[in-house]
Amino acid sequence: MSVSQQQVLDGLAKVTSPRGVPLIHANVLSEIVVTDGKVLFSINVDAAEARAWESVRAQAEAAVRAIPGVTGAMVALTAERAPGSAPAASQRHDHAGHSHGPGGHAHGPQGGGVQPISAHRPHQPPGATSAMSKQAEIPGVKAIIAVASGKGGVGKSTTALNLALGLRDLGLKVGLLDADIYGPSVPRLTGINEKPVLDDNRKMIPIERFGLSIMSIGFLVEEETAMIWRGPMVMSAITQMLRDVAWGTLDVLVVDMPPGTGDAQLTLAQNVPLKGAVIVSTPQDLALIDARRGLAMFTKVNVPVLGIIENMSYFQCPECGTRSDIFGHGGARHEAERLKVPFLGEVPLHMSIRAMSDAGTPVVVSEPNGPHAAIYRAIGTQIRDRLQGAIAAA
Repeated sequence: MSVSQQQVLDGLAKVTSPRGVPLIHANVLSEIVVTDGKVLFSINVDAAEARAWESVRAQAEAAVRAIPGVTGAMVALTAERAPGSAPAASQRHDHAGHSHGPGGHAHGPQGGGVQPISAHRPHQPPGATSAMSKQAEIPGVKAIIAVASGKGGVGKSTTALNLALGLRDLGLKVGLLDADIYGPSVPRLTGINEKPVLDDNRKMIPIERFGLSIMSIGFLVEEETAMIWRGPMVMSAITQMLRDVAWGTLDVLVVDMPPGTGDAQLTLAQNVPLKGAVIVSTPQDLALIDARRGLAMFTKVNVPVLGIIENMSYFQCPECGTRSDIFGHGGARHEAERLKVPFLGEVPLHMSIRAMSDAGTPVVVSEPNGPHAAIYRAIGTQIRDRLQGAIAAA
């Protein structure tokens, strides 16, 4: 059964803002994306009002999930504070009867719209805004680790997937969350084209592939869809993919992070107690500069750095055996020594790693007895050993 945007709007008409105005009349809705029964949109409000709107977000998501034909819904609450002082009531998003919904039609209530509600926010005790105050374990998941890089193009997603498979080969129960919202690669790397379904608790069930429990935002949107999301929506989406997924019992959840040191990384560190981070870099100086930033960020938020991986470390000609250090060599090892963090290993630039990744059959699966699978398992062994206490104690 197909679902239309109008059906979604009809369902949302029953949801009201904190001031009692129908949601579709408040001019806070983003474009509504409907794909194969999956519905995605955001509710955009001022940062000062975000707390009062959280229950509205939950009601909106419940209303959408109740629509016949809807198999999944992700409703993000995005909150931004405009530069300078807060806007006056008449300048806010509810312009007294002249607001427009997602389709551009006027929906404003007669005689006025949504008034400022910041005065109705619950009192926040001192210390409640601490960056780590929202941390909470994910039930059933013993350890969560982030695979990150300071910049894109260093093979982070390929490394995260093969590392997860290496940990699986060591006898661990492993999940993989593709949190790279702007460029989800895991659907292509795993060859997964199906959509997740919901369990009886309305949580998404991860896709099982290669013995891993896998979830990606790429499962919910088409590959060509441009993810033009502001920071708050990215943060909300990552939080939901951590909390609204039925992960079951896992020894390790590997999280493939977006490149950089921004909202996504901070959201993860603030929402769950990470047991560690793995930094992926190529050998050249430009990549190492950004890798240092990533390492410094995790250190600042008190996340242990499990080590650095040097990806695309060297190229060995399959015909003559000549080794070429295309991007230089040893930079990540030297950086790890300088920063006094573990160096986890070198992964070569090799055709089979690239070809198997593009084909959706990662090299640890397609060539389990080959030299590259052995490298990923060796790296996984080091990470497992560093997580041993967390896994055993959980």
